[in-house]
Formats: sequence, C-alpha cells, structure tokens
Amino acid sequence: MSRFRAAVLAVGCAAAALTLTATTAHAAPGDTQNVCGSQLTPSGWVDVQWWNEYACGSTFSPNAKRIQQADGLPIGTTLTVCASTLPPSGWVQLSEFYNSSCRYSVSPSFNNNSWQIKRVS
Repeated sequence: MSRFRAAVLAVGCAAAALTLTATTAHAAPGDTQNVCGSQLTPSGWVDVQWWNEYACGSTFSPNAKRIQQADGLPIGTTLTVCASTLPPSGWVQLSEFYNSSCRYSVSPSFNNNSWQIKRVS
C-alpha cells in the first residue's frame, strides 16, 4: 500500500510541476498567479503580495505569494512589487517603501519591503 501511495504522490507532484511550468510559460504580460512561497519566482516575474495559506504548509510565516508577469509590459509601465525578488532585466527601481501586502517575514517590522519599478527597455 505504501508503494502505491508513493507512486500516486510522485505522479501528483509531477503533474503539479508541469502545470506551474505550463501556466507561467504561456502567461500574458501582466497576468498574475498564486503560488506557495517555497517556489522560486520565475525569471521575468515579480512578487506582488504575500500571505499565509494553509495549503502551503502550517506555519506562522507568510508562505504564499502572488506573482505577476512583468516581461512584455510596455516601456514606461510602473509596478509596485515586493522586495523579495529583484526587478527583472529592463526595469529600474524608482522608490522603496513599506507595504503591508509584502510582509514576507514572520518578524513584523515597518522596514521598507516594496519597490516601485519602471520598465525602461
């Protein structure tokens, strides 16, 4: 029985990984997606919100995030993003500030955790 469970779990994990890859690979500029915080933010995407989600594991620390596709947005576009990922290539940081939606640490603080970024190339 445990071999069966392991096989089902392996197939389920593989299907979930393929779904995430397929979804982010075909996303349009500006599209958003919710993922667990343990998943790396794909290249060209930015973190825009963090929260605690039971489905991503039981923890007191924010463990889920909303990511947004930044690649492909027009030059001159500005976004407010969490400082948990670096701005993608072609984007520059305009300002830095505190945003309660971007609290990605269990330790509460009012330190700057967000950026406004602008597409320049």
